[in-house]
Amino acid sequence: MKKLVLAVLGLALLVSGYVIGSRLAGNKPAATVASQRRILHYVDPMNPAHTSEQPGLAPCGMKMEPVYAEESGTATSADGDPLPPGAVKVSPAKQQLIGIQTAVVEKEHLEIKVRLLGKVAPDETRVYRINATVDGWITKALPVATGDRVTNGQTLATFYSPEFLSAGQALLFALNSQDRMRPMTNATAVENNQMAQFSLNLQQYRDSLRNLGMSPAQIDDMIQSRKFAQHVNLVAPADGFVSGRNVSEGLRFEKGTEFFRITDLRRVWILADVFERDARWIKPGAIVRVSLPHQNHSFPAIVSDALPQFDAVTRTLKVRLTADNPDFALKPDQFADAEVTVELPDSLVVPATAVLDAGLRQTVFVDRGEGFFEPRAVTLGERSGDQVQILSGLMAGERIVVAGNFLLDSESRMQSAAAGPAAPAKDVVCGMTVNEAKARAAGRVFDHAGKTYFFCNDGCKIEFAADPEKFLKPAAANASATDASPQRDQPHH
Repeated sequence: MKKLVLAVLGLALLVSGYVIGSRLAGNKPAATVASQRRILHYVDPMNPAHTSEQPGLAPCGMKMEPVYAEESGTATSADGDPLPPGAVKVSPAKQQLIGIQTAVVEKEHLEIKVRLLGKVAPDETRVYRINATVDGWITKALPVATGDRVTNGQTLATFYSPEFLSAGQALLFALNSQDRMRPMTNATAVENNQMAQFSLNLQQYRDSLRNLGMSPAQIDDMIQSRKFAQHVNLVAPADGFVSGRNVSEGLRFEKGTEFFRITDLRRVWILADVFERDARWIKPGAIVRVSLPHQNHSFPAIVSDALPQFDAVTRTLKVRLTADNPDFALKPDQFADAEVTVELPDSLVVPATAVLDAGLRQTVFVDRGEGFFEPRAVTLGERSGDQVQILSGLMAGERIVVAGNFLLDSESRMQSAAAGPAAPAKDVVCGMTVNEAKARAAGRVFDHAGKTYFFCNDGCKIEFAADPEKFLKPAAANASATDASPQRDQPHH
């Protein structure tokens, strides 16, 4: 029995030793990995430019964070291509935490809506002025005031002028002479010539009365009645609204006095202000939708072919729009909104939230796979709502970050600041400094021996592509000469 108890105790000790040994063996690789991570230096988490060889507290009071050797190396994407400075790696868990969302860049149909502010104005070709052609007096003013609607031929007032007396009497004399000649039958050639002369004189007298200001309808009434009209009627020359009135009974007027102004509002103008950057979208003949503020109704209008006038005060162009106004909803001096829809050809379009706009530089983060995100400088085109056109910097099919990119940008800036300022790219052929974004957009790049070279013009790229080593060997020699410090012969003692 005693031997059995000893055997059980021995077996228990053996199992316990195995479990403890396994746990210790399991922890050993992690400790070994941690010990293998070589610390290069320590960095201030709030100011990555501040580094230290020793751990401790940063000037901001926070603990200095270590930077490991493997973290300072050049990162590569999933396809093995080196990533540019500023690329960051974010684990899937952290991506979900900060809310990173991505989308694929595609070519889409983009519509631009140019909005204009305009003011309704009467059509100048539909404004009629009734002016005095003789001197006289207003004998009667009918109750027609400014704003009233009138019809063509409606009597607005009457006046007297002695200058109508001679023309009216001459017309009646010609009528009487013509009446006396009509009863004759078998008229001779001379009599026929006299009848023709009477008809010619009658037309001349009619024209004289009309030129003096008598309406054709009143002239016809005088011919029918054979009675001289002492008072001449002022009639409306067209349908419209009275926009000006300057008559009263007994008013003494002179030649040239304006009595009434009639405006036909069945067609109006909208004088719209266009900013210089939007002027290229406004073409003669284009259809524009005009709407009134706080009204759910729109009117079609057409851009006239009149030359836009530049306003030096507002720095805008005045564009004339013509719109039919059958219901008279558009009234003079009323503000109106105009919208022009411009359709652009298919192009690369991304959500506006994907672009980080820093003024002179616009950046988009590209998903390079395996958690790596690359900052990419892009050139923007037109904007339409929550979409923006990309002219250069991206290709169709690439996946970009559309949400959470602000945190990526912050991390990217911190890493770039910790790495120090990057040297600008130079053309190895001519030695000029090259804008990498512009060179990439223009296709002036060349990959050789795992490195990308940028060129200022196509000629330099062609020369380099023909014989890369011709330009790389002198560059390497110059670099070696620069790095080597000159040595002076020391005197022997």
